[in-house]
Amino acid sequence: MANTVTELLLTPNTGWGKTTATPKPSGGGIGEQGKVRVSVASHQAVSRGDGTASPTSSEEATYGGGQSQELQPQVVWGYCLLQGLSGRPMEDLHVAEVRTINEEEVAFFGIFDAHNGDAAAKYLQDHLFDNILNEGGVQSDPAGATRDAYLLTDRDMLASPLEKGGSTAVTAMVYGKGSRLIVANLGDSRAVLSKNGEPMQLSVDHDPGRPTERAIVEARGGHVTHLPGDQWRVDGLLALTRAFGDKELKEHMSSKLDVADVVVDLSCEFLVLGSNGLFSMYDNQEVVDRVRRCQDPVKAAHELVVEARRRYCEDDISCIVIKFQEL
Repeated sequence: MANTVTELLLTPNTGWGKTTATPKPSGGGIGEQGKVRVSVASHQAVSRGDGTASPTSSEEATYGGGQSQELQPQVVWGYCLLQGLSGRPMEDLHVAEVRTINEEEVAFFGIFDAHNGDAAAKYLQDHLFDNILNEGGVQSDPAGATRDAYLLTDRDMLASPLEKGGSTAVTAMVYGKGSRLIVANLGDSRAVLSKNGEPMQLSVDHDPGRPTERAIVEARGGHVTHLPGDQWRVDGLLALTRAFGDKELKEHMSSKLDVADVVVDLSCEFLVLGSNGLFSMYDNQEVVDRVRRCQDPVKAAHELVVEARRRYCEDDISCIVIKFQEL
């Protein structure tokens, strides 16, 4: 089966996807979360949020989960997404799936936090992981395949009819029969690994307030501004220095990703991927502590998102909790 990719998207069956009414903080309503299509094999749920949402719908969070079959340690995950309070359609999307490549399972996870519409996040959802696979080095050089695919996907997006908007991305790929983990990111969506209860941030926040990031923008001819009560912004517009898309700002922004290659050993308990809406409400240690208290990753992701809203996060909030479970 060399050079073939078989997606485990089998008969639609009973998945783990659900919606639930979410508590409302005083002073604002909560829009309906983007709907999720779930296709289920006998041993796993494969989910891709489709991003369709109505700001006038009932107050709901969307959540669910799945598991690998052959990876050791086994990968068991849960996700939760909740639309923001601005009245705009949901702009956070996710991917969580297991594929069989050359008779070995590879698990893919991603959070895509778009701005100026969800088109860029949808593009990533449809193309990014396929591009990683098409690079051909997932098993021999997965970090290199990921780097090349990120850059290719950004070039293709800029050449596409997508006229405006962009997206962050934080992705995780579990391969090597469960023994290795590749995490990559552009923007401020974050990945945090728990190692024996200690948080290890595997992503880099591409925030224009950081001196090194500001220097990148200025070296490309742009400028970074900070008005009282606001965030640092590139050219006074975007609170990110790196992202997919953003044609109108690309001359002053970078598409260079950060990549971490980690050995999954017995100290690795779980990985949390989240959008800025999640991590603006928690520090890394609190996220780890909360997930450690909850055995079920679906429940853990749901509780993190709901608590972030209770703390008056007005942004879209998305989270995937990926547990490494010895069989």
